[in-house]
Amino acid sequence: MAKILITGGAGFIPSCLADKLAQNSDNRLVIVDNLLTGSLDKVPTSKYDNIKFIKCDVNILADISSVFYAYSFDYVFHYAAMVGVKRTQENPVSVLEDITGIKNVLNLSKNTGVKRVYYSSSSEVYGEPVEFPQNEETTPLNSRLPYAIVKNVGEAFLKSFKKEFDLDYTIFRFFNTYGSKQSKDFVVSKFISSALSNNDITIYGDGKQTRTFCYVDDNIAATTNAFYQNKFVNEVVNIGGENEITILELAQTIIRLTNSKSKIIHLPALVEGDMTRRQPDTSKMKQLVSSNLIGLEDGLKKLLENTSYIL
Repeated sequence: MAKILITGGAGFIPSCLADKLAQNSDNRLVIVDNLLTGSLDKVPTSKYDNIKFIKCDVNILADISSVFYAYSFDYVFHYAAMVGVKRTQENPVSVLEDITGIKNVLNLSKNTGVKRVYYSSSSEVYGEPVEFPQNEETTPLNSRLPYAIVKNVGEAFLKSFKKEFDLDYTIFRFFNTYGSKQSKDFVVSKFISSALSNNDITIYGDGKQTRTFCYVDDNIAATTNAFYQNKFVNEVVNIGGENEITILELAQTIIRLTNSKSKIIHLPALVEGDMTRRQPDTSKMKQLVSSNLIGLEDGLKKLLENTSYIL
C-alpha cells in the first residue's frame, strides 16, 4: 500500500492525477487544497473510497504539518501553486509566497520519511526561446517573471534537498495541457467557450506566437508511469505536446471544429509573459507513454465530445 499526498488536488491536472492513482486500490490518497482557485467538484472523492480531501493551505505550516504527521506519506505530488498568466501577473507577491509552500512540503517530507517528491514545474522556466526543441538539460532557464522564478527556485530546492538530505525527487516541466476539467481562463478552454457561444475570440498581438498542446490523458499517463516504473528519479522531464501551432491557427482550428461563427479579434500584444515560441524536447516523455501522443485535433474532438464540458 502506498500513502500519497497530492497538494493543489482540486485543480485541473492534479485532480485528474488523483482520479488515475485512485484506480489502484493499493493506493491511499490524501488531497489538500485551499480552494482559492480549485474546485471541490473536480475532486473524485465520490468515485473512490481511497481518497480523502482536506481543506489546507500548504503555505501555512500549521495547516500542512498536521496533515503530514497524521498520515506519514510515502510519496508527495506537490502541485499546489497559483497559476494562469493573467492571475500570476496581477498577484506577483502572492506568487512569491508559494516558495514558502515548497519549503514547508520539502522540510516535512524529509522529516517524516517521504520516499520521493514529484514537483510540477513549468515550461515558463525556459523564458524566451534560445534553443529548439527545449531540452531539460541543455536549454538555459532565463525567465524573469515571478511565476517562472518561483518554479525555478522550487527546482533548486528539490535538488538541494537531495544533495543534503537524500530526499529523492522527479521534476515535471509542464507545457500547455488541456482537458475537460480546465478552468475557462486558459487559452484552449477560453477559445472553445467563446466559439461554442459564437462570441469573438480575442488574441494578443498578431497571434504568431507558437505553443504545443498536450491532451491531459498524455500528461497523466506520463506522470503516473514515472511513478509506477520508478523512472527519471532525480531528473527533470518535459511534459508536453510535440507539434508547434500558432495561437492564430489554434483559434482557427477551434472555430472550424465547432462550426462557429466567432470572429477573431486582435488585441495589443502583452508587454511581458507571452513568449514567442514553446516546443519541448519530448524524448524522455515518450519513454513514459506507450502509444503515440494524442494530436491536437484528436484531443479537441475528445474535449468537444464531453457534453458536461460543453454545457
